[in-house]
Amino acid sequence: MAELSMQDHKHPFKDYAARHFRWECSADGRVATITLNRPEKKNPLTFDSYAELRDLFRGLAYASDVRTVVIQGAGGNFCSGGDVFEIIEPLTKMSMPELLAFTRMTGDLVKAMRRAPQPIVAAIDGICAGAGAMVALAADFRLGTAEAKTAYLFTRVGLAGADMGACGLLPRVVGQGKATDLLMTGRAMGADEALACGFFSAVHAPAELLGKAQALAKTLADGPWFAHTMTKTMLNQEWAMGIEEMIESEAQAQAICMVTGDFGRAFQAFAAKEKPKFEGC
Repeated sequence: MAELSMQDHKHPFKDYAARHFRWECSADGRVATITLNRPEKKNPLTFDSYAELRDLFRGLAYASDVRTVVIQGAGGNFCSGGDVFEIIEPLTKMSMPELLAFTRMTGDLVKAMRRAPQPIVAAIDGICAGAGAMVALAADFRLGTAEAKTAYLFTRVGLAGADMGACGLLPRVVGQGKATDLLMTGRAMGADEALACGFFSAVHAPAELLGKAQALAKTLADGPWFAHTMTKTMLNQEWAMGIEEMIESEAQAQAICMVTGDFGRAFQAFAAKEKPKFEGC
């Protein structure tokens, strides 16, 4: 009988056939790019695109090739949120159980993005609003343009700012005061403000944005990507820990990374004054 390994449970995603957005991969399959592709409406989400994105990010835990993901919008805008006529209007006619099923599904997308082992880079140009702003927030890195406008619009339509995890996630990125301001007023945050408060890591010209995002993603994919997945996992888990649990969890996580070949190869490369080659194991 052939010896099995956990790698046998993984499969390539390079040729994944997306139905409700564009999916493209680099030649080696390591960097995937998702493009929300309804530019005529500023790339709104639908019931179908929510569900497919959720299932895709869940599935990426079993990807044998994809190491990082870039997400962008087509036509100079990131995402305008839920489609007014395909989501918002139907919601006004649903029962409470149906509404709860919908709000749980949208939250499941954010959970899937946070749980995906791959670092996610959001490339944000133009409008980034409502649920689109939550998709951006769920990413690990956010790069913007001077034209980017980010708005958590939920209160503008009579809803709470507490949507898809916003009240928990946004304060951790921009601080409690800024999050309260953005979630209660629903106002748009410009690129300079987003950069100053840490929502954006950098701001680039629109023509350069995707290239910069993919370059960052490639750097991460070519780096110690097992260690990157461990860092992302610990960033998620340590939100609910005290200092004792944090330090012990990080001691265990670092010890795990130390037994990978990447750690030994990095030392040998440093000693030989060479660039290390990371293989993720």
